[in-house]
Parts: sequence; C-alpha cells; structure tokens
Amino acid sequence: MQVTINFDDIYETESIEDGLTKVTFDAPQKDGSIMKLLVVLSKHSDPNLPNVFNMGFGPPDGAGGFKDNVRLWHQDLNKVFSTILFISLRFLNKYPGIAVGIDGSDDLRARFYHRAFKHNREYLKDYFMPMGVDWYVRIFRNGNYDQNPDGSYIDKPKPEPFNYNRENRDLYRYYVFLLNRNINL
Repeated sequence: MQVTINFDDIYETESIEDGLTKVTFDAPQKDGSIMKLLVVLSKHSDPNLPNVFNMGFGPPDGAGGFKDNVRLWHQDLNKVFSTILFISLRFLNKYPGIAVGIDGSDDLRARFYHRAFKHNREYLKDYFMPMGVDWYVRIFRNGNYDQNPDGSYIDKPKPEPFNYNRENRDLYRYYVFLLNRNINL
C-alpha cells in the first residue's frame, strides 16, 4: 500500500489547542462511518533531540491523548496522511526553529513511513528536509560501553539526511523533518 501526498487535497481541520499542538479532523471510513482523528505535537523527551516535537495521531482516547494502536480502514488514505503532514507543515511554519519527528509504533508502521518518504520525495522536497535517526551506543577506546550507573547502555540519537537508497527493510528508528526554508504559508 502506497500513499501519495497532496496538500491541495486535505480534510478540514480544527485546532483545539493554541500553538497548533493539538488538531483534529474527521476521516471517513470505508464502512461509511466518520472517525475523528487527533494529531498531537509534543516536545520530544530525549534531551539529545532538543528542538524536536514528536507527532502522534489516532482516535482520541477521551483523556486528551490518542490511541495509536487502532486498525482503521480509511476511505482515502492519501487524504488522511496529506492532512497529517499539512498540520505538521503549518506547525513548522509557525515555529521555524523546530523539527517534527514521527516514530512507527511497530515495524509495519515504520516501514509505511519509510516508504511514504521515499515515494513522495519529489513532492515533499519543496516543503520538508527529511532526516533519519538511528540510535547508537558509544564504545570507548578501551572497549567499554557508555553506561548508566545501573549498567544499562546509554543510547544516543544519530540524525542524518534521509538516505533514499536505504532499503525498506533497513528502517530508521525515528523519522524527522524540518521546514524547507523556501516555503512560506
């Protein structure tokens, strides 16, 4: 399944929080029902990613968050993901020093995001500068690993420009995009 992004074909959105950090829209489903989706942009918890806001989305959970593990059958998947990315584009335009990141909650979703970035490369290059992030554990010259006091390894993010030649089976751990400085909404 491939998604094609088009910012001229999106659903109407409603901002429910100042700053565009919580936005909702109605997404028609294949069974004829309407599913409200909530897009949340929140500061990433990793101090090594100081200017990254994590983007998550799904049906509202009734407590201010969303359910990201629900299987939905969208009538128009292209329009749903175009809307979600357009919300991110508006957010980045409002806060140009920030980046937005997205993490697939499982390999299937991460593979979907990876393929979406690759498939929409030409279209998105006018709006976003995509990055891929892998995590690494530093190994010292003496062969020891960087560890917490409890002995667990300290993993740190390693952002790099998105490698469009990277295979779909070699997923990034996290996908980040910044505003292309040439765009202004």
